Amino acid sequence: MSGEDIMEALILSCATGGGHNAAAEAMLEELISRGHKADLLDPYTLFENNIDVRVGNCYVKCVQRLPGLFGGIYRLGDLYRRLPGKSPVYGANKKTADHMQEYLKRHSYDVIITTHLFAGEILTHLRKRGFPLPKIIYIATDYTCIPFTEEIECDYFIIPSMAQKREFCSWGIDPEKVIPIGIPVKKDFRAKMDRNKISGHLGLNPQKRYILMAGGSMGAGKIFEAICILSGYLKEHKEVNLIVVCGSNQKLYEKIKKIFKDEPRLILLKETKYMAEYLKACDIYISKPGGISSTEAAVANVPLIHISPIPGCETQNEKFFSKYGMSIGVYDLKKELLQAVQKLTDREAVIDMTKAQREMIDPSAAEKIAEFAEEMV
Repeated sequence: MSGEDIMEALILSCATGGGHNAAAEAMLEELISRGHKADLLDPYTLFENNIDVRVGNCYVKCVQRLPGLFGGIYRLGDLYRRLPGKSPVYGANKKTADHMQEYLKRHSYDVIITTHLFAGEILTHLRKRGFPLPKIIYIATDYTCIPFTEEIECDYFIIPSMAQKREFCSWGIDPEKVIPIGIPVKKDFRAKMDRNKISGHLGLNPQKRYILMAGGSMGAGKIFEAICILSGYLKEHKEVNLIVVCGSNQKLYEKIKKIFKDEPRLILLKETKYMAEYLKACDIYISKPGGISSTEAAVANVPLIHISPIPGCETQNEKFFSKYGMSIGVYDLKKELLQAVQKLTDREAVIDMTKAQREMIDPSAAEKIAEFAEEMV
């Protein structure tokens, strides 16, 4: 790539859950692999008082301990967006915009890509001030138009699929700016991997069946309840093992470790950098319906069961995936979880689901977004 073709990009995200950062990291990986220069920044790190850590921790604790409260806040936001005027989210980011402006005075970029609403609001402040900005691309990381997305002043909105375009436009966003490309995921999730080799690397037996369970990077959702229900299934099916990823939820990890210490076929993990490999080594994936984690599962082409969505955007994610046959939504764990697991032992059901995932989810979204940015710049 010649010097004239090299693009300098700033990618913005915030540490409220791992999904936004995962999408940002996927774009960073793709742009660098194409020979461009790219920086990944959490705008809240521009403060000197660790506000980025506090914002992230506050969000994570709310989701882990009080998901109903988060759902209430989301519904309140959905009502508030119908009123005239800017949202509290926009107002709350005014101070951060000051710091962002100073940062951009010292750094020059051809394009800014943001995977988080908060960063989008910060950039909107700057545009309204008349501060010169390069082209801005906002990437939606859920299968719905979350509250206040319509406030963002950017050049383009990258959305997950054509199925969401009408909803985004219904909030007053210019249809010409709404581009259905997909949600970017890292290359590992779309790479072909030999199951035997992966299993050996992870210390798994390729002759056994594995159910993988996770609650996103935060270990949120009814993971413990689901394990209790599946423990009976493990006793009846000796060929099945259960892998549980607790993420950053240390309390959940300690609780499971204590209660199920005598269960030899339960493999307990904290955080892992091998999530793509675990997905490709398992037969069923049970997870809350985060936008990124669901996309990663579909790109990895793994039979998927959704449980305990965080009320709000995750509810919409689950509806989208189950509507198009890409997952099974479980609302009542006691009544429906084992039925869903049993259904996905049927070869035809698995073929149908993985086919639907391939048809609906574009695994090359990161590449196409990068190409779109190159053409735009």
